Amino acid sequence: MTQAQLLSRIQKGPAPPAVLLLGPEAYERARLKQALRATVPEDAVTLHDLAEVSLAEIVDDARSLSLFAAERLIWVLNAEAALPRGRSGEEDEGEASGGSASETALLAAYLKNPTPGVLLVFEAIRFDFEGDDKRKQDRVRKFYGAIADVVELRRFTAHQAHQEAEALARRAGFHLDPAALDLLVDALGADIARIATEIEKLSLYAGSRPVGAEDIAALVPDARATTIFALVNALGRRDRLHALEILDTLTREGEYLPLALAFLSTQFRMALVAQEAALKSSQQIQGYFSRLGVPMWGSRADQVSQTVAKFARPQLERGLRLISKADRGLRDARPDDRIVMEKFVLELTER
Repeated sequence: MTQAQLLSRIQKGPAPPAVLLLGPEAYERARLKQALRATVPEDAVTLHDLAEVSLAEIVDDARSLSLFAAERLIWVLNAEAALPRGRSGEEDEGEASGGSASETALLAAYLKNPTPGVLLVFEAIRFDFEGDDKRKQDRVRKFYGAIADVVELRRFTAHQAHQEAEALARRAGFHLDPAALDLLVDALGADIARIATEIEKLSLYAGSRPVGAEDIAALVPDARATTIFALVNALGRRDRLHALEILDTLTREGEYLPLALAFLSTQFRMALVAQEAALKSSQQIQGYFSRLGVPMWGSRADQVSQTVAKFARPQLERGLRLISKADRGLRDARPDDRIVMEKFVLELTER
């Protein structure tokens, strides 16, 4: 179940007696919490933490009738803390036992005959849906198996983060330049919770005027990544002077120069694929990569299209060889990263 499906269900009928929130996505969780709080009076919201109280105490609270509110929201943090642990202190891989088993049974019994008007929300945000976390998250699902309604809070993809960031900026009353939008999302790793915070700051800083890359550089944490993208774009235009000026800025700021090479390598490889597929426009590039499952938004497709227009296939292939050469140079014992990068810029921007 998604956040939207849960809210739609609550709007159409009575709320479920309990909901389990799974996943680390903070932005969607905050929006859901705000929406659920709006369905009950302000003094009808109770916050519990399973790191501090037992599941039995929370069930007892849910069974208690309130003299002042017909409907209540009980929000429970750290749902993972109720899971059983082995004697070594590590999480037990077997079935719940002892007090944990009795608490699980107690929750299941309550859900068979829940208190009318009470919504229990268990928040389990510690584990993700992939890698080593998946096994641990499956244990959380099993422990709270009596809860039928589970909302999965998955992290935003880069494409989803772009769409949401654009919508947030529009609601905040200002326009984000496409390049600035790309830099904001990439610099913050598509973390929409952080992006929302930065958009709020940008709206106060810029007012109603359009926000450009310079504003991102001024306000957003890790903004030096913005300068790296500027270097990539300058090299893509084969603008030697501007590329060397940006390289000077990166060097003085102590930037990790291999990161610039990684971004440039990605752009050149995408441009080479676009040429081989005979893609003629940004729209074709965006559609082609999207069908392949590669995140591609409009302004990124524009950048790839510009690189395709400025570099013939032999030049792109030569550029990738120069990137590989520079990468080896940055890994070797050398006097200065800047010397390696300046040589790379000079060779790449030869006419």
